Amino acid sequence: MNSSIPVEHSDPVNASILAISEDLIAGFQRQPFHVIAEKSEVPLEIVIERIRAMVEAGVVRRVRQTLLSTKLAHGALVAWKVPEEKLNAAFDFMSQIDPFSGHVVIRSTDTEVSGSGYRLWTTLKVPVGESLDFHATALLRLTGATEYLLMPAHGVFALGVGHTRRKILEPGDMADEAAVMMTTTAVDLTEQEWQVLLALKEELALDEICGNPWAKRAEIAGVTLDRFCEVAETLNAKKVIGRFSTFLEHVKPSATGERVTRFNGLFHWAVPKGREIEAGGEVGRHFCMTHAYWREGGPQFGNVNIMGVMHGTEKPRVLEHKAAIDKHLAAVGIPISYTNVFWGGRSEIKPSEISPKVYGEWHSKFSV
Repeated sequence: MNSSIPVEHSDPVNASILAISEDLIAGFQRQPFHVIAEKSEVPLEIVIERIRAMVEAGVVRRVRQTLLSTKLAHGALVAWKVPEEKLNAAFDFMSQIDPFSGHVVIRSTDTEVSGSGYRLWTTLKVPVGESLDFHATALLRLTGATEYLLMPAHGVFALGVGHTRRKILEPGDMADEAAVMMTTTAVDLTEQEWQVLLALKEELALDEICGNPWAKRAEIAGVTLDRFCEVAETLNAKKVIGRFSTFLEHVKPSATGERVTRFNGLFHWAVPKGREIEAGGEVGRHFCMTHAYWREGGPQFGNVNIMGVMHGTEKPRVLEHKAAIDKHLAAVGIPISYTNVFWGGRSEIKPSEISPKVYGEWHSKFSV
């Protein structure tokens, strides 16, 4: 790596690139880095040079095409009760050994409230036709956890982690219209669509951060580059393709000690039954929310049904953003019977595996 190339996310040129490349390149693009260059108004060769340098420095932890896995796999947010002495070992197992657990976070609350005993939180996905309960029960056995609660998403209102552009947001900044709920109904894919999809989703190697990043992926899928792109565009039309993204390392500090973010809050709201879509739309329209879902937490979590995540460098500022959302919900006539914040501590973020083949092999290895 050329040591003269600035790699911190706060460098003005890098910030211009990241403000676009984190989460504003929607769907499949045949030449995604060209699109980043056009939207950021940074020359293509500089975009490629800077992203490569940030990956080498660990500032960007991965570059990849994301999928809307709610359309491709059964998924849920999972809250785990784990004996304190086994908590870190369970974290290690989920983050390092279970490819179907994605976000793995140890969380805490400011006061002892409903659900405080659930310290370990993960996202879990299993291939269509498989059982979330079956996999979670295996993890229970393998980690020494004592209890789990599955909270599948009934709808998605916000999904996009743009840390760079969110740094300048003011509490209450929101879209003109309520967020539209995305559904989680699974779709059927052909064998060739699966081949292209599985080749497409893996993170890019350094030499693939170039003007035409899909050439090697087409070879892996066993098709021409044109056919690869055609199939990817079909997948895009089926709404299983997410965004092309450069994922910042937002958990650990950089080599020089800079942090992208320091606090992440999982916000909980319980709103009246029948008003989940309305409330989720009002929460999801706030630009600070990186994720917002309709999930049912049940009595263990005060019957929460709207959940969302926000990241920030200062805890009071994160709470100011939540207070603005609470105020907005009240202003539009949506009462809240319960609300809370679960703060993230130790965490590891990785894509969840969705391959049926890998799932079968994993369970063969770890079966009793």
